[in-house]
Amino acid sequence: MSNKTVQQLIQSKVSLAPMAGITDYVLRSLVRRYAPYALLTTEMISSEYLAQTLNGRSGTEILKRDENHSPISYQISGHKPHMMRQAAEFLNKFADMIDINMGCPVKKVVGGQDGAALMRTPELAADLVKAVKDGCDRPVSVKFRLGYTVDEMNFVEFGQQMQKAGAEFITIHGRTRSQMYSGKADWAKIKALKENIDIPVFANGDILTIDDAIKCLELSGADGVAVGRGALADPTLIGRITHYLKTGEKLPIPPLDERVEMLKWHLDKEIKLRGENVAIKFMRKFYPYYLSGFENAKTLRSKLVLTEDYNEIKKLLAYTKTSL
Repeated sequence: MSNKTVQQLIQSKVSLAPMAGITDYVLRSLVRRYAPYALLTTEMISSEYLAQTLNGRSGTEILKRDENHSPISYQISGHKPHMMRQAAEFLNKFADMIDINMGCPVKKVVGGQDGAALMRTPELAADLVKAVKDGCDRPVSVKFRLGYTVDEMNFVEFGQQMQKAGAEFITIHGRTRSQMYSGKADWAKIKALKENIDIPVFANGDILTIDDAIKCLELSGADGVAVGRGALADPTLIGRITHYLKTGEKLPIPPLDERVEMLKWHLDKEIKLRGENVAIKFMRKFYPYYLSGFENAKTLRSKLVLTEDYNEIKKLLAYTKTSL
């Protein structure tokens, strides 16, 4: 795998944001079908998990990738520099870039001093960047938030410290940790970070449409956008934003029948990856995103989440397609 520069990896100006339990191998493959050049990102991978569980083994579901998944960033979490370095050493053969999670707001993550908790310990966060850089020859990036609370919005100073430590790329979510995912992402605040560091910045949070991406870039002055939940409702969104930024053309949202076909493909690939029983339960979280905006959508979703039979799921989806 060649070692590409950050500018090559982010040339599409759009990335798939990491989401735990969401941006797995299958979703990344689906997004790649519609966005050939966008930067993909894995779901968060614990450095302690890599150090203690894998013990040098490869090929597990969380690491799986295809050749066409490049450019791809592998995101790791942790607060112990020596384990983060080991994780970087192990992932060097998989990743085009290695990203450090400093923004996850979930209680069990910040309670362990990982994720957004690192915004309260910038010296440790800088040590993690240095450790990861020592462990790989890939570009190193960080993802963080505006701060831990509204009274602790240290994102500009934090970003400067991460750049000084060696980070070459930043993705910032326009909320604090205390906001979790409530309220509205403050894209305008991101501009202060962009104006005070010299490395590329992608803005993240609430980018659900092409128009959202346009407005976000306008307000933030960012170099690009990272799309998270918007890609669940529409796996083509990242590709459509990329197309707009390149051509100025706004491609339409796929109609429901196409979304149903995407859902069926997604389900079949998850079954192949995880096995039928596990995959069917795993897919329940995706139904509300794929199946919305039509009559009786709620009734259909309620049936799907209670169904464990693959053939019954296919029947329900077939009925949906024929009743449009």
